[in-house]
Parts: sequence; C-alpha cells; structure tokens
Amino acid sequence: MELIFRVDGMTCNHCTTAVDEEVSAVPGVTEVDVDLATKLVRVRGEGFDAPAVVAAVDEAGYEAVSA
Repeated sequence: MELIFRVDGMTCNHCTTAVDEEVSAVPGVTEVDVDLATKLVRVRGEGFDAPAVVAAVDEAGYEAVSA
C-alpha cells in the first residue's frame, strides 16, 4: 500500500527529519520518503491508514493533505 501526502511548511532538513520520524512510528508503515523540494511525503507499508499518517504529521508540527 502506498499513500502520498502534500505537507506545506517544511523548509529545511530538520523539518523533513521530524516528519520522517513521526510517520515512521505509525504502526504498519515500513518506508517514508520526504521530499523537501516538492513538499510530498510518500508512505509505504501494510495495515496503516491515512488518518494515522495525518495525525503523525500533525504531531511533527505540520499539516498533511492527500496528494
């Protein structure tokens, strides 16, 4: 399963690291790719859902929208 989210507000590597760490902690997520240039976060795995990923991005201090 793969979901892609747009996360505006990320401006530096610290931002991408924070998002990566929070989303990686979501149960079922096996891979996270955060692209600072495009502001896209690609999430792969099994058994996770979009609301859990959105909540994790929120915990990192940003807002995720399905891309």
